Amino acid sequence: QVQYSTLLRANGTIVDDLLVYRFADHLMLVINASNRDKDLAHLRAHLAGFDCTLTDISDDTALLAVQGPQAPAIVASLASVPLDGIKYYWFTEGQIAGVPAIISRTGYTGELGFELYVDQAQAAHVWSAIMAAGAVTPAGLGCRDSLRLEAGMALYGNELDDHTTPLDAGLNWLVKLAKSEPFLGKDVLVRQHQDGTDRKLVGFTFDERAIPRHGYGVYYGGVRVGEVCSGTMSPTLGIPVGTCYLPTAAAVEGTTFDVEIRGKMIPARVVTLPFYKRPGKA
Repeated sequence: QVQYSTLLRANGTIVDDLLVYRFADHLMLVINASNRDKDLAHLRAHLAGFDCTLTDISDDTALLAVQGPQAPAIVASLASVPLDGIKYYWFTEGQIAGVPAIISRTGYTGELGFELYVDQAQAAHVWSAIMAAGAVTPAGLGCRDSLRLEAGMALYGNELDDHTTPLDAGLNWLVKLAKSEPFLGKDVLVRQHQDGTDRKLVGFTFDERAIPRHGYGVYYGGVRVGEVCSGTMSPTLGIPVGTCYLPTAAAVEGTTFDVEIRGKMIPARVVTLPFYKRPGKA
């Protein structure tokens, strides 16, 4: 099974968000590539006292994400194992186009799809097989980013950073505060849960066709309270969408505030996340 989770510091803030894969005899952590050195240093600093070893396989591993309505059929046509029974956020092992692979029913687009982990030396072969298997279009991180924003999925470097806790970001479900086992930051997060957070992550839109961008100033009651975390023109809905943090009292649907775009204050309105949810189950 796969679990979306966070690496935490002792003060409850987020080092990174990641996927944890549970195999029979080991765990595989899939971190953000840009945070590789930071994450590995954090993990190694806390290995003492645990009967485990940490191996970095980043340079030996390639990840291809096949996402969209036709993804299941396309991946299944190349797979050596049946995929129909793989539930969302579960995985199996088999072959893709004759190459050993971890075939994961995951993705950060809010769409149907799979993520395929293969030996980096075989990545070009698998890529070519996927491209020849159906109506597939190459897409970069900008495309992925617009879809994960529509789906209300947080991303490190945008909604999450070194000063954010899971409770700030509305990711309470990632931290089981009632569990008996200790974990880094638990005491801080328990207190934050009891006392409440000073700010909360919200989604917003504009009634006019201005486009919010990461870093634009956010103003509530005439006072700057933060900046846009993520923003774009939604390719599915055709409206401006964005995320930001607001004071907790203001972080409710319908609250109005302003976003500064090139010196002009654009009225924004808090809306419920996600902006878009694919019909049917993920």
